[in-house]
Formats: sequence, C-alpha cells, structure tokens
Amino acid sequence: MEKPKISKGLIIIGVILIIALALYGSIRGAYNNMVQLDEDVTQQWAQVENVYQRRADLIPNLVNVVKGYAAHERETLEGVIEARSKATSVTIDPQNITPEQLAQFQQAQEGLSSALSRLMVVVERYPDLKANQNFLELQAQLEGTENRIANERRKYAEVVRDYNTNIRQFPRNIYANIFGFDRKAQFEAMEGAQTAPVIEF
Repeated sequence: MEKPKISKGLIIIGVILIIALALYGSIRGAYNNMVQLDEDVTQQWAQVENVYQRRADLIPNLVNVVKGYAAHERETLEGVIEARSKATSVTIDPQNITPEQLAQFQQAQEGLSSALSRLMVVVERYPDLKANQNFLELQAQLEGTENRIANERRKYAEVVRDYNTNIRQFPRNIYANIFGFDRKAQFEAMEGAQTAPVIEF
C-alpha cells in the first residue's frame, strides 16, 4: 500500500504557520513585558507623589505651630505657604512624563525645600518653639518624610531604568516603536544633589 504524499504547499503552509505562531508569541511576550514595566513606572511615580504630598500636608501644621511663637515672621511664613501651593499645583501625567514636566516638578519641590530651610533659620531664634512637643513631633515626621522622598525617588529611578533599558534592546525596540512605548524621563540631579537635604530644627 502506497503512503500518501504530503504536498509541498502543505509543508510551506505548515512552516509559515509555525513561524507565525513563534513570532506572535515573541511579540505578545515582549508587549506584555513592556506593559508591565510601564505600569511599574506609573505605580512608582504615584509613590513619589504620595511622599511629596505627605510633606506638603505637614507644612500647614508646621506653619501654625511656628506662627504661635513667631507671628511677626509673616514674610517667611507666607513664603512657605506660597512655595507649598506652587509645589502642589504641578501635576504630571504618569503615562507621559517628559523631562520638561519633571524639571518643573522638581523645581517646585526645590522651592519648597528652600522655603522650609528659611523657616528653620527663623526657628533658631525661638528656643521655646524648639522645645514645643508639637513642633518636635512635626520635626520628626518631616525628617522621616524627607528620607521617604529620597527612597521613593531612588526606586522610581530604578523602575524607569529597567523600563528604558527594556524598550531599547533589540528586538523589543522595534516592538516599542510599533506600539508607541517611549522612554520615560528621569529626575535630573540638581546642584548640590550629592548631599542629602538636611532639615534642621
């Protein structure tokens, strides 16, 4: 009995089908990985915003405590409130973080840090204020928040690095271009950034 012959056309179709399935699996896996890394960046950015918001939320209480002891330091107190307002008004779409937006955000946050530093100079003139329990608690919370900010920014830098590296590697760079995955912006080092901010009371 003669064995049935497989036509060349069926073999070619079979090979094309196998290649198409392998290519589909590769593209699907790369796409899903890019989506996951993109979501990691978005989630970590939310954490960065969260700790900056925590700092902003502490400031009105801090200003009120200082105001009770140093009401005539109006200009400094208003400067802190104004800097806080600017810092909280800068919003960034985590899906489209541009270097310009990040620089604007960072500049507003640096303005707030600077205003807080000026406030701390004022505090030095009031020993009773420095001994106030509410002030001491706010001091501890603010110092802890500054540490959290540094930590969350470091984590953000790591997830952005992972994402950017992933979408630039071959062949994922081709898929990234096809599906519109663009590089994410990083925080730029500000002058003196090698030294962690010190909030002294």
